Amino acid sequence: MLRASFTPYTLHFGFEAVTSRECMRSKSTYFVSVWDDEHPTVVGTGECALFRGLSADDREDYESVLSDICSRINTVKIADLTEWPSIMFGIETALADLRNGGRMMPFPSDWTDGGSGLHINGLVWMGSVEEMTRRAEEKISEGFRCVKLKIGGCDFERELHLLEQLRRRFAPEELEIRLDANGAFDVDEALQKLRRLAKLDIHSIEQPIASRQWDAMKSLCNVSPIDIALDEELIGVFSVDEKRRMIEYIRPAYIILKPALCGGFSGSSEWIEAAENVGIRWWVTSALESNIGLNALAQWVASMKCDMPSGLGTGQLYTNNFRSPVERRGAMLYYNPAIEAERPEIISNSRYTPSFSSKNHSNKSQNITRS
Repeated sequence: MLRASFTPYTLHFGFEAVTSRECMRSKSTYFVSVWDDEHPTVVGTGECALFRGLSADDREDYESVLSDICSRINTVKIADLTEWPSIMFGIETALADLRNGGRMMPFPSDWTDGGSGLHINGLVWMGSVEEMTRRAEEKISEGFRCVKLKIGGCDFERELHLLEQLRRRFAPEELEIRLDANGAFDVDEALQKLRRLAKLDIHSIEQPIASRQWDAMKSLCNVSPIDIALDEELIGVFSVDEKRRMIEYIRPAYIILKPALCGGFSGSSEWIEAAENVGIRWWVTSALESNIGLNALAQWVASMKCDMPSGLGTGQLYTNNFRSPVERRGAMLYYNPAIEAERPEIISNSRYTPSFSSKNHSNKSQNITRS
């Protein structure tokens, strides 16, 4: 019989992470463990990467729902998790990891054998124009030829000046520039701003206007001189029919998948199928997961054979992260089989109480079992 437990945990940023929505210094998450009574030392681990203020399942009863799902781990169905994407992400990861021996390897492939790397983009967080310039230069010096800059948090003219400087230094064939506006542009000014940005040979822009404005987004996609990618627009769309309807109606150039926000791996696969059916391309981006979630995410991306640079990192955002076999070398991610992944562990005693393998990771555990 399977049993499950979850552990709340707080991740601390090593800097002030700024988007057009908020400034973040910490992020809450949950780790879930699943094991079989007959083999209690073999544990599947996943991360329920809740994103407060953005996740569709950011609700007051989140922990009670997670507790209930853990208590029903033997009978829980995908349909039970559809409207809880971050829980879906964690449970799917833990069960896949358990099926593969509890080695923190939910999606084994040639990549997890230490094979070829995954192409990723460099991320430049919002800040002052001076800070963003410095961060962009750092990413380029590290070998990135595709960088994503978050815009919309500063004065547009100053951000435009930064991008102009960047493009003067690096031609389009030398540097691919992606932008993420996080819905910061007003509908009535979005096209004008996109036309000015287009002069800089921008690859794409994520979510130029706020989500849930299908008509406005469709119109913008039809006339924008820059390819538009949907990001936040995908959050909270649960049924397969609704996913198809939105994709076919808005017709963006790309969709950006964050499995912890878009229905886990199964929900993200539904998005991919809906997009590919109408010729829309996609890539995957992390949603501020810890290295536990990032490890699973990178493995899944490798198994999906995505041919575009993904927005995956190595968890260097946090000061209290976990050791991971996922390594960045230049603009590529590799899996190093010689490094053992650090994770929450189950200690076999009368209550199967989870504890962290590192004494520095001392957040409170919540144990759920089902007899």
